[in-house]
Parts: sequence; C-alpha cells; structure tokens
Amino acid sequence: MIVDSGVYRDGARVGVACGHADYATLRETARTEHGFVWVGLHEPDRAEIDAVASAFGLHRLAVDDALSAHQRPKIDAYGDQLFLVLKTLWYVDEQDAVETGEICLFVGPDFVVSVRHGRGSELASARRDLEANASVLTHGPSAVLYAVCDRVVDGYTSVVGELEVDVDEVEESVFSPARTNDSVRIYTLKREIAEVRRAVNPLREPMRRFAAGEVGGLEEGSAPFFRDVLDHLNLAAEIVESLDGLLSTAFDAHLARISVQQNEDMRTISAGVGLVAVPTLIAGIYGMNFVDMPELGWRLGYPMALALMALSSYGLWRFFKRSGWL
Repeated sequence: MIVDSGVYRDGARVGVACGHADYATLRETARTEHGFVWVGLHEPDRAEIDAVASAFGLHRLAVDDALSAHQRPKIDAYGDQLFLVLKTLWYVDEQDAVETGEICLFVGPDFVVSVRHGRGSELASARRDLEANASVLTHGPSAVLYAVCDRVVDGYTSVVGELEVDVDEVEESVFSPARTNDSVRIYTLKREIAEVRRAVNPLREPMRRFAAGEVGGLEEGSAPFFRDVLDHLNLAAEIVESLDGLLSTAFDAHLARISVQQNEDMRTISAGVGLVAVPTLIAGIYGMNFVDMPELGWRLGYPMALALMALSSYGLWRFFKRSGWL
C-alpha cells in the first residue's frame, strides 16, 4: 500500500493538490518546482508497483527485485537511476531472534521511491526527521538516500547491542559454578549473528562507494554524510565478528566444562564403588563359613568384622576426600 508521498523543494515539503497515488501530477509538480518527489510503499502488490514504475520509468528488472523481497544488499545503476537494496533488522529478545525485512530504493534525478517489506525499520519517522532538517533535505534525492541508509544502519547498531548483552549472559553462564546447558542458546545466537552478517557485510561496498563519491547521480557534498554511515556500518561489522568469535570460544569452554564434569562424576562414582567394595569383600570372606577361618568361634568375631568394615570404609573415604574424588 502507499504509505506517503510528497514533493520537496529547497529543503521543504511543497503542498500538492492531488492524492498520494497521483504519481503523474506529483512528478510534474516536482519538475515545475525544481524539486523532487518521494513516494513510500509498503509491501505493494503487482498493480501498485507497476503504476509507480510506469509513472517514474523504473527498470523492469529492478521492479521485479523490489516485488520479490528476497534480495541480497546491493546497488545497481540503470541509466540515470540507482536501485539500492537494504536488509532491515530488529531484535526479539524473548526468543533471542533477529527478524529481517527489506527496503528497496529507486533514486532518480527528481524522485525517490521506497519499497518496504516487513514490519521493521519504518520510514515515517525518518521522513519527519528529514523534513525537520532543511539543510540536509536541500541535497535532494541524495538526502533521502542518506536518511534511509542511516536509519537502517542505526537499526543494525541496536541489534548488535542486544546481541552483546546476550553473549555476555552466555559467557557468565558458561563460567558459572552451576551446571548449565548453554549449547542450544549458543547455537541460536550464532545463527542470529549469521543473519546479521548477511545484512551488514554486503552493504559495506555500496556505502564505501557512496562515501568515496564513486556513484554517479548523487549530489555533490553528500559523501561526508555517507562516510558517517560507513563508519557506523564498519563498527557494527567488527562487533559482529567479535561476538561470533566469543561464542565459538564459549562453546569450546562449555564442551571442556562438560568433559571435566563427566570426569568428576566418574571419580565420584569410582570412589563410591570403592567404599562399597571393601566391606563387601570382607563380608564375602566371612560368609564362606569354613571351619578353620580365623576367629570363627570367637564371641567378638562378628563385631570385629563390622569394625574392620567400618575402619576400611573410613580409611578409603579419607583417601578419596584428600584426593578430591569426593
């Protein structure tokens, strides 16, 4: 559906006497005012996106990519138009899950068309913030491109911050004295980090090109803004790689702790077997009932056997205790 559409000139929104879906009038007004139009769509159907494509002359291949919503972050040039795909991320703390969406941007000399899929990274607030900053909005479509990229990368930073908290919790749990089963959560977090990496890493090259001024069609002077976005993106990528390494180390430590705990369990079991085996041996010998057995006719022979069992068990218990087996 159409979320919003507006015409902008000299850093301000221009009033237009037409509906949000009257794309021809919007574009004609933008050309007359020497401005540009920004049309925002959310999960459009084929008819809606075809109407937009017809009004703004969007390339068919780019339109198909925007409609399918399963693209890798990338930038493509079609004549004087740019097509940028961004992955959006948001974090569901209750499930340790990173959810993904997608934003596709068509950027031309006098228009921007944003196509959003998923409920994450809404652009209404980005539009309001941009409309409140006339000095940035005067850069035209490049300003919208920057504002959307900045909002998406800020979302990455927020997700990475949530993942840092969860990784810290896993590390604390792995190295705590209590016996914990952290392998499932570690695997879940590594899977979510892989999801973040698929969104962050491919976007670094397009942002580098924007920051270096290597992409035609952008306003002169916009490169410093994209350098700021690139800095935040690189920081997020570095933290993601660090978190992945920490989780791998935590998983190795978890397996090592399980091995140590199993060894301790086996030593405890072996000590318990030893405590039972010696008295059983004594009882077994005295239970043979041979005539010539020592002290068999002695009145204190039975108490002596019990005392021998107790003393031998106590001696083994002291030995195992000092050895750390119990």
